[in-house]
Amino acid sequence: MPDGEYAGDVSAADAWAALAADVAAVLVDVRTEVEWNLIGKPDLTSLDKEPVFLQWVKMGGVNKNFVPELQAALQERGVAKDAPVYFMCQSGGRSKMAAMQCTEVGYTRCYNIADGFEGDLDENRHRNSVTGWKVAGLPWYQT
Repeated sequence: MPDGEYAGDVSAADAWAALAADVAAVLVDVRTEVEWNLIGKPDLTSLDKEPVFLQWVKMGGVNKNFVPELQAALQERGVAKDAPVYFMCQSGGRSKMAAMQCTEVGYTRCYNIADGFEGDLDENRHRNSVTGWKVAGLPWYQT
């Protein structure tokens, strides 16, 4: 794969199926702490897994430490460079960038969850009604 070319886009439902089918598969949620707290978090407890929560954007812009923090988090969990890593954000933009960055540091199966946690905007410019993790009926919780 050329630099930055991640493994591809998948739907939230397909990511869930892959996470359920492959014990090595990992979910990385790159939304902000505010999004996790106010909108909700994916719940992988029924799969006996816990997502990696790592902000791609922090106050003031892109998290300049994202890549080393991601590498540390994946290494801590023993994630192999060829394990499937699924990236999720609100609607697929930040997670695509994160998948590209992860690919650039040697992970070979980085996927972008293209519809994200909240999905696309509907005709009223609202999320959570067209696509996404929540609309697909996948497990999530709010704190």
